[in-house]
Order: sequence, then structure tokens, then C-alpha cells
Amino acid sequence: MHSIKPSLVRDLTLFGLIFLSGLAQSFADEPRQWQVYDGFSPEGYGRHLVFISGDEEYRSEEALTQLAKIMAVRQGFKCTVLYAQSPDQPGIVNPQVLDNIPGLEALRTADLMVIFTRFRALPDDQMKEIEAYLNSGRPVVGLRTANHGFLFPEDSKWHRWSWKYHGNNEAWNEGFGGLVLGSWFFSHHGWHGHESTRGVIEKGAEKHEILRGIEPGSVWGATDVYGVKEPIPGEDMQVLLRGEVLEGMEPDSKPLGKGPYEKAPEYVTQGSNDKNDPMQALAWTKSYQLPGGREGRVFTTTMGASVDLQSEGTRRLIANGILWCLGMDIPAKTDVALVGDYQP
Repeated sequence: MHSIKPSLVRDLTLFGLIFLSGLAQSFADEPRQWQVYDGFSPEGYGRHLVFISGDEEYRSEEALTQLAKIMAVRQGFKCTVLYAQSPDQPGIVNPQVLDNIPGLEALRTADLMVIFTRFRALPDDQMKEIEAYLNSGRPVVGLRTANHGFLFPEDSKWHRWSWKYHGNNEAWNEGFGGLVLGSWFFSHHGWHGHESTRGVIEKGAEKHEILRGIEPGSVWGATDVYGVKEPIPGEDMQVLLRGEVLEGMEPDSKPLGKGPYEKAPEYVTQGSNDKNDPMQALAWTKSYQLPGGREGRVFTTTMGASVDLQSEGTRRLIANGILWCLGMDIPAKTDVALVGDYQP
């Protein structure tokens, strides 16, 4: 746990000062509960990105704070970062608190939502903000555990949003992950903590705008490959990257060979016995539409943990996904240099 502190970030190479201010909060009266990074470059000026963190495993609070800094300093967006915290300890980030992420009213003015939550059960007023955003059809970027981002009890009005939901509301089968992102958490395909991930460009996707400036093999993460059930739904769905399971935890680790394995999902051991045949979908685009809502764009990747963002290629993948979702031009090589000290 750590407190959210106001700070001033100086970037001399680009646009000077980025001011961090609490949204409608008084520094003197109450603790700071979220961060706002105001960017001033012409590329992103006037657009507002909201980053929703909240997981106990992959330090989304670190990942999204750094990503927001990058998108503000390097691209000029206004970026608001929200954090899980106890109502009794406002301003103290605590990912173990599953039922409170203050500041979701920021979605009312958001042009894009980045979500990286895990098994949240938020109160009614907070869920209504997310629901209203999604009903508007504005774009969504989902990272890592967002495909199992919610988990409500069966008697909750929000139960249909839950991971692995199967109920009377068939449109919501597999919950938020299935309906909006196109995938729910299925398995640890790679061995968590032992086998890292390299992104392999999907055949036929080489010229997709999101992959602009991304060299083959440059997308890497210390997190393991997630299992993804295919086909991912959606007529316009397109897989961009596949996840190659590696032998070790370094970017230059060799691809994992065929089993037997010390640890593998049953569908691998009883199938091809090869974690890299077939490779799992790692990043894709699609459209989403809540029942009765408008249609919107989605970019999803099962990467995005704080340690994954140490890889420049992975940062560029996510930044390009944000730009694509907004319908903006993607440069030949999006600037995703880290802002400040980043040692997750």
C-alpha cells in the first residue's frame, strides 16, 4: 500500500511541465484519491483518458500510472488514474480492497477507458458510471486481468458482469470479459513465474496500424501467456499477436519446446502437448456493444503487468492500441519512453 501524492513532473525533451492535480479535490481538506496528468502537446490535447486500476496480482496501479504519464508527457492527453482503496483510508492505494475505486465520475468526460481490474465487486454508484460509459459506445482498452475484471455474488444486480457468468441473460455469457473484451480468463497457459511471453505477429496482420513501429520479437513480458478460447467473437475481430511461451524469464529466452512439461493445462497435455502449437491469442481488436447501447471499439491484450511495461515494444503496443481506438493517426514509431524512475 502507498499514498497518492501530488507531484510535478518535468520533461525537458518535449513539452515542459505536466501538472498533476486532483479532480475537484482540495489538497488541504482531504487526501488525494486519484491522479490527473495534464498534457499539452497538440496530438492529444483536449482528449481525456481514464485509467482504472485494481488487481492484487500484477500491480496495475504501477502499470497504469506509468502508462498515463507516458500518454500525457509523450502524447499530450489529459490522463486520470483511479485506484482501489478503503473508504476508511482514502488516498492509500490498497489493491486488496475489492469494492471501492473512487473517482469513476471521471468517465463522464472520458474519450477512452483503459481498464485493468481483477475480481472487483464495486458498489452500485460506481458500476453505474462504468455502465453509462459503455452504453455510450466510447472506446475501451482492456489489459491482462480485465478479462476477469469483475466478480459479483449471484444475488447482485451486477452478477452478469462476473467472470464465467452463465445465466438467463445470454448476451452476457462469460461476463464483462466475454461481452466487451471478447475473452474471459481461461487458464495460465504458460507456467506463471517460470515461462515468459514473446509476442509473435499474426500472419495477415503485419500492416495493421497498431503494429506500426513494432519490430518482430520486441513485444515481451515477464508474465505468462493466458489461455484464450477461440474463435474470439465478433465479425470484425482481428488477432494481431500470438503469445509465444518461452523457456525462461528473459527477453532472449528460447521458445519452449514440446512437452512433457512440469506444469501445463490439461487441454495441452491431452492435446498437442505443445504450448506453442497452437499459440494463444495475445492481442486483438474488435467491436463491442452492450444490449441497448451503442457500438464501440476495443483493443485487448492479455499483457500489461507492471513488469511487462519495462519492454519498449509492449509499451508501444498498448499506446498504439489507445491511438487506434480513438481513431487517431499512429506515427511510424510512437514515443513511449518511460517518464521518471520506473522499477516495478
